[in-house]
Amino acid sequence: MFDKLATEEQRYEELMRLLGTTEVQSDPSEYRKHAKSLSDVEPLIERFREYKTVVGDIAQTEGLAATGDADMRELARAELKSLAARRDALIAEMKLLLIPKDPNDEKNVMLEIRAGTGGDEAALFAGELFRMYSKFAERNGWRVELMSSHDTGVGGLKEAIAMIEGRGVYSKLKYESGVHRVQRVPSTEASGRIHTSTVTVAVLPEAEEVDVQVDPRDLRIDTFCSSGPGGQSVNTTYSAVRITHIPTGVVVSQQDEKSQVKNRAKAMKVLRSRLYEMELRKQQEAIAKDRRTQVGTGERSEKIRTYNFKDNRITDHRVNFTTHRLVEVLNGDLSELLDNVITHYQSEKLKDATAVS
Repeated sequence: MFDKLATEEQRYEELMRLLGTTEVQSDPSEYRKHAKSLSDVEPLIERFREYKTVVGDIAQTEGLAATGDADMRELARAELKSLAARRDALIAEMKLLLIPKDPNDEKNVMLEIRAGTGGDEAALFAGELFRMYSKFAERNGWRVELMSSHDTGVGGLKEAIAMIEGRGVYSKLKYESGVHRVQRVPSTEASGRIHTSTVTVAVLPEAEEVDVQVDPRDLRIDTFCSSGPGGQSVNTTYSAVRITHIPTGVVVSQQDEKSQVKNRAKAMKVLRSRLYEMELRKQQEAIAKDRRTQVGTGERSEKIRTYNFKDNRITDHRVNFTTHRLVEVLNGDLSELLDNVITHYQSEKLKDATAVS
């Protein structure tokens, strides 16, 4: 580990040197690339340098503990305990920072929410989950753009697709993919019987054209009249777009905008993200043959979380974590839940990295 840290420190110093050169400063793209690399490695180097300082302090304090009068030795022993604790904490932090970063962590995401089993109750909960993620995005200063939605007319959502843009969106939300189960008494249930419904959530990293090359010859693009609310233009102009990716059979429809051009651009964004995620899942399935842990969003079909309204309880089944703050979570306070899930998967990755090394 310390050989790796020394190498990273040399790379950090080289990046600092490059950023000061005229050649890099005169090339905006090169400057941004090196500045990004520097900001990525900086937290690790800060801790490594603090670690070396602490180790030096420990050696000096051990000398004081072995000499001097009784009071000095007592003070030195107390200081050694504090320094040793800080050293161990720094080692733990550096191990986490050495875990290879997910290249998608800083990407925006395409959030897809769909009602599963449970009819109107599932659709109502799908609407609540969409509002929950929207409020969480607002707390983080992220931007939410609704790409398309299909509501039930009674406050529920059969489906909603939204783009969430901001810093580190995917790193925070990538483990939300899966089946979310709700247990509660529907307002229409006269006998007070608890119903169980499900909603599926998919979090896809936004794929730019450089990530996924889509051959125009592989696309079938159909236009049709919009349906639903929208004023006089509805059913009179062919503004809605349906794009079919022939090799995979993936179909994306978009009709929220009155402009066919805008609908086509939105549909292509959704299509690229879905194709990109399909490639990620192929890679993850290959990795899963050799690794025990779930990587990214590979096991989407699993039930990941249960929301029990009667007991005001949420349980994340992957990490065996339960909180009784259901109302707060649905109001967008997801930090406690997400932190526990992220910490779990970081620990698993650290175990794998340690086993490999």
